[in-house]
Parts: sequence; structure tokens; C-alpha cells
Amino acid sequence: MTAARPFVVAIDGPAASGKGTLARRLAMHFGLAHLDTGKLYRATAFLVLAADDDPADPTAAAAAAQRVDLARLSEPGLLSEEVAQASSIIAAIPAVRAALLDRQRDFAAHPPTPFRGAVLDGRDIGTAVCPDATVKLFVTASADARAKRRLRELRERGATVIYGDVLQDMKERDARDSGRRVAPLAAAPDAVTIDTTRLDADQVFELASEIIARALAAHGISPR
Repeated sequence: MTAARPFVVAIDGPAASGKGTLARRLAMHFGLAHLDTGKLYRATAFLVLAADDDPADPTAAAAAAQRVDLARLSEPGLLSEEVAQASSIIAAIPAVRAALLDRQRDFAAHPPTPFRGAVLDGRDIGTAVCPDATVKLFVTASADARAKRRLRELRERGATVIYGDVLQDMKERDARDSGRRVAPLAAAPDAVTIDTTRLDADQVFELASEIIARALAAHGISPR
């Protein structure tokens, strides 16, 4: 592994596909740093909403993106559904994506000590952020399966929601993510697609782990 080409795992996929859970487990298992890039957009949305600005306002959103602090990406306020919806709108703004692009690439190129590589999950990691990533995975699932997962997650947080509304929100978000002009959600041509519709988290982890272990071996790197 060299400084110019660090070992990077890019994981992309739509909302509630399971990519975040997978990314965290893989990073811990293989001793890699982890960045949930979606939280950069959530943090931007949180700052915009806190200032009572419009998430669709490019100027306000871009200014907020410049103020995002990577050290505060675990704050509970980023997990609200209001922030999630606003982040999907903000993510379609080219100026926001440009403001956050270098921060993501720098994390991948220079993972914090003592990590020997990085796992980044999002929607454009393998296609735009890290097109030279060592391993590219595209994690997906049916809209129905993803809506049921999100419904369960929201209810566990105490939210009063119904399946039909969650499914509709999911479809609208998919349309925004896939249809935006800059870096739309898409599988990279050389990505391995994992459909999690009928798989549990352990099965997905096993599949992905085998792919990464082979890549590590090909680069002469011990799995741990």
C-alpha cells in the first residue's frame, strides 16, 4: 500500500439498503477508518435548518457545507427525519457537493492514525469521490424492503409513522438521488452489487468480507 494509492473500500447504495451497517462492520473487522459521507450532507442540512434557511437555497447550503465539522458527525440531531429529507435536497446542489468533495477525498487518501486504509459509504463514492477505490460495492434492496427497515428504525426512535408515508418518501428520495445532475446515485461499472432484500446483516457482511479479504491478499496486506 502506498500513499498515492491507499486501500480504499467504496460502498454505495440507496437509503436503508444496509450499506451503513455494513461499512461500519467492515471497517472494524479489517482495521480501516470509516466515513459515513451521508452524514456530511446531514450535518450541512442540520446547519441550514438551525439557521432557518431554505435547504434548496444554493448559497445558504454551500455556506453551511463549508462549516461542517467532521468531529461532530455522531451528534443525535443528525438522525431526525426532517434532517434526512433536507439532506436529500441539499445533496442535489452542485456547490454543496463541490464543497464536501475534497474533504471526503482527503479522508480516503490520508486515513487517521493508526488506520491503514478507509471505508467510505455514500451514493457517489465509487463513481465520483474515489473512482480508483480498491474495492467497490453497490448495496441495494427493493423499495419495499428498504421502507420496512426505515419504518422499524423510525418507530424504535419513537416516531409515529405509517408504512405508506415512509415508502412514498423513500421513492421520492430515490428519484432525487438518481436524477440529480451532479454525481447521481449509480453503481460504478466495476462495482460488485449486493442485493440485501432477502439477506440478513450477517450474510451481507460475510459476502463483502470475502471480497475485501481477496483484495487485501492481492495487495500483499494481511487481513488484520
